[in-house]
Amino acid sequence: MSKNYVLFDRNTKAFVYGYQTNAIQRMLDFDYICNRPAPSISAIINPSRAGIHKAFWGSKEIILPRYKSISLAAKAYPEADVMVNFASHRSAFETTMEALAEESIRIVAVIAEGVPERQSRIMSATAKKQNKIIIGPATVGGMTAGAFRIGNTAGTIENIIASKLYRPGCVGFVSKSGGMLNEAFNIISRNSDGIYEGVAIGGDRCPGSTMLDHILRYEENPAIKMIACLGELGGEDEYRIIQALKEGKIKKPLVAWVTGTCSPVLPASVQFGHAGAKADTQKETAQAKNDAFLEAGAYVPTSFDGYGDTVRQVFEMLLSQGVVLPLIEPEAPKIPADYSKALTSGDIRKPTTFICTISDDSGEELLYAGKKLSAVMDEKMGIGGVIGLLWFKKELPDYAAGFIELVLQIVADHGPAVSGAHNAIVASCAGKDLISSLCSGLLTIGPRFGGAIDDAAREFKHAKEMDITPEQFVNDMKKKGINIPGIGHKIKSVKNPDKRVQILINYARANFPRTELLNFALQVEELTTAKKGNLILNVDGCIGILFLDLMSSSGVFSKVEIDEVVRLGYLNGLFALGRSIGLIGHILDQKRLGSRLYRHPAEDIAYMMPSSEDIKCKR
Repeated sequence: MSKNYVLFDRNTKAFVYGYQTNAIQRMLDFDYICNRPAPSISAIINPSRAGIHKAFWGSKEIILPRYKSISLAAKAYPEADVMVNFASHRSAFETTMEALAEESIRIVAVIAEGVPERQSRIMSATAKKQNKIIIGPATVGGMTAGAFRIGNTAGTIENIIASKLYRPGCVGFVSKSGGMLNEAFNIISRNSDGIYEGVAIGGDRCPGSTMLDHILRYEENPAIKMIACLGELGGEDEYRIIQALKEGKIKKPLVAWVTGTCSPVLPASVQFGHAGAKADTQKETAQAKNDAFLEAGAYVPTSFDGYGDTVRQVFEMLLSQGVVLPLIEPEAPKIPADYSKALTSGDIRKPTTFICTISDDSGEELLYAGKKLSAVMDEKMGIGGVIGLLWFKKELPDYAAGFIELVLQIVADHGPAVSGAHNAIVASCAGKDLISSLCSGLLTIGPRFGGAIDDAAREFKHAKEMDITPEQFVNDMKKKGINIPGIGHKIKSVKNPDKRVQILINYARANFPRTELLNFALQVEELTTAKKGNLILNVDGCIGILFLDLMSSSGVFSKVEIDEVVRLGYLNGLFALGRSIGLIGHILDQKRLGSRLYRHPAEDIAYMMPSSEDIKCKR
């Protein structure tokens, strides 16, 4: 930018210091509705983390780079000459001074409030010495209509469109207050062809640039035909503008008002908010300043309510003089609605990708099958109750929840030799992480390990529904050449019973309303053990059979629901969940022991190589 009176144009590029995602998107949305050729943000400076940020450009998404330091960003994007500084008051000074030290950065907008006065003075003096500009501290920033916007200046996109800030008007505006900046944009747009540029210098006692600094820029800018300002009581900044008017440095019409005329009728202790908004002498009162503006030749309304009327009066005068030409109003631009906001307001609908019927985290509190998590805790539903909600979508009777917890305890582990534990141990010894090692063990669960729970439930349920005798069931399975699932154990037998099975049976007989399928299975066991002592009802079979007894006798499950539980493999889930406890224990045990890589002993492998004759190719 070669002209010193221009702050921003349609090619201005900026850095945003601080990961302020809402402000970043608002700047991009403004760029988009102004039909800028490219986004105004070159990069984001985020000291805690570099990388990328995904944002919207209209309805499409773009990527903005993130750098950890100002120097890295400035080196990568030397065309960016503005930094919007969202650093807190604790680090605003340090980061601003760092930005001023970069030759390519010409303007720094300091948003933070509460920057110490001494630091503000140093920043301001440094900027003036380097012929640079500081806007703030304690500011919302500023903007050039149709070109560039600092952060959240002018508020929402709806307010920007209502104030016609997507295209330039002929008015240059400056105020101390950021809130009044937004209000003035609206007033000026309704009473003239709108804003060309507007700046809020900030309400602190020592802003980096003064209202007069910006007014003198407006005086030089041929695109600005009239000037408007809003001051406030306290300090003497407005008198510098008044002196410039008297000296003829400001020739363009100036509409001025100083807020705080109500101060004399308020208690002396009332503070208007800004650090500088406190009149220590009669000269610093709002009324004295307004009188001085009027005397110096500014256009001054009789009250703030008349500010818009005065703007209209001056604008129409310029129109009649031909200084301002009538503006052909372009079509108001549209910005795509944010999906989340539109969905919340009910303005759009979209088919969902998948359905969840067991939990809901979209509200104020997590729900399990519609039940608040706090209620689950208050009622002490336990793991069994939670499984009832999340697996079956039912509040199970206490004895049913207790049975589930009993099953989980019983199947939690069965030593290091079984395939699941073995695989998990080998993976852990190989240096794999906990989750990978657990998955290695879980992948062995199937028809020969753990999977018999579902198979036993399925086969015994079918036999009971067909109303066949235990003898017929055993004979039918023999004819099919299928081992009866849930029957048989490698070690346990009639003489060496499995205490896990006895615990489950005792619990069921003491708590279940009925155990019809268990009774049937025990009759089958009498037949199979008569042939061989280890063909007992094993723990997998017992769990599957008792779970069917639980569902059918509880009155909670319908026949259709019971069929679905068996068909979908719910019961194997109990084994996988419970056995995960033991597998994790074995994995952590090996890591705690610092076990080395496992290698199977050679003497435990039968090496049987083909003969030389076997591998010869026969032609």
